[in-house]
Amino acid sequence: MNDAALELTALIRVHRQRLETVRGSLESALEDEIARLGRTPVSALIVAGLLENYYTCLETIFLRISQHFENRLDRTRWHNDLLQRMMLEIEGVRVAAVSEAAFSPLFELLKFRHFKRYYFELEYDWDRLDFLVAKLRQAHPLVMRDLERFVRFMRAVDGP
Repeated sequence: MNDAALELTALIRVHRQRLETVRGSLESALEDEIARLGRTPVSALIVAGLLENYYTCLETIFLRISQHFENRLDRTRWHNDLLQRMMLEIEGVRVAAVSEAAFSPLFELLKFRHFKRYYFELEYDWDRLDFLVAKLRQAHPLVMRDLERFVRFMRAVDGP
């Protein structure tokens, strides 16, 4: 495997572990801190921050994949463009990094991350947060499977 491919697979491995850590932190917060604090505006910030961190970590992987293979993103809507491109299997170049099943829940997390970053909301709707936690729970095993498949592809194409 060439140096760039080795670096990409190492980054994916490290970030997969970070995704597990953030997901675990979210589950722990829901079971412990949120249970103790209640569903308050402050406890909502914990959940919102972890949801944002999860998608940001994942998007970092996607950006590195895009840079390694395509390096072309629409500058005006690059976050949406990036996620959509990760669903593409580019014949002779790479497999998809995101399955169709994972796309929809990930798109919800992307929209929320965008909202959280640019609208600086301090009071979150718990129904919406519950919806997003469910989307993360739905997406996470799919994302982990998709990324493992992508790493296997990288190893098969570029050698061990």
